[in-house]
Amino acid sequence: MNAVDLRLYALLDPDNAGGHDLPRLAELIAPDTTLVQLRDKHGTTREMIARARALHAVLSPRRIFLLINDRVDVALACGAEGVHVGWDDMEAADVRRLLGPKAIVGLSIKSVRQADAAPLEMLDYVAIGGVFTTISKNNPDPPVGLDGFRTILAAIRKRAPHMLVAAIAGIDAGNAGDVVAAGADGVSVISALSRATDPAAAAKSLRGVIDAALAKRGAR
Repeated sequence: MNAVDLRLYALLDPDNAGGHDLPRLAELIAPDTTLVQLRDKHGTTREMIARARALHAVLSPRRIFLLINDRVDVALACGAEGVHVGWDDMEAADVRRLLGPKAIVGLSIKSVRQADAAPLEMLDYVAIGGVFTTISKNNPDPPVGLDGFRTILAAIRKRAPHMLVAAIAGIDAGNAGDVVAAGADGVSVISALSRATDPAAAAKSLRGVIDAALAKRGAR
C-alpha cells in the first residue's frame, strides 16, 4: 500500500475552524502536521472544490498529502492525494477503482464487527474511534475509550499486522501519548488545533508528545 504518515493527522472543517481561514490554518500547522483531511459536510460542491484547491496549494509544496472526506469527485477535481470514507459512504473498493492504485484510501472503524468486515486489502490506513468524547462532531455512538481502542486495534492487526492505524475523537496533547502507547500510529485531531489560541504552538506541542510516545514504544 501507499506510504502515509499518520503521526499528526489534521482534519480541517470550515464548521469547526475556530474562526480561522482554512488555508491560513493549514499554513500555521504545516511544520508539524504529517497529513491533512478536508471534512466539509455542508458546503456546495463548488465551495468544496475551491476550499480543497486552496488547501492543496498550501500543502503540496510542503509535501503534505491532502485527503478529502467522502467526496471522490472533489478529490479528483482538486488533485488531492486521496479520500477518507466512513462506513456508510462509497465502498473502499469503488473508491480505489475510481482513484487508482496510487491514491491514499482510509476508512473509519468504530467496532470489532466493522474491523472484521473491513476491506483492509483496499486500504492504506484505518481510523479507529471515537476514542474519547468530542465537541467537533455529533456522534450518537458512545466513545470506545482506550480499552475499546485496543480491542478494535487487535482485531485489525490480527487480519493485517502492518496496517497503519490512527485514533480519532477528543484527542489532544494531554491524552495523545496514552493513545499512541495503546498502539496508534498517529492521532487525528480537529479542535486541538483549530480551537487553540495558537494553532502553530498547539501543533508543535502535540507532535512532540506523539513522537516521544512513538519513540518510547520503539515504533520510530
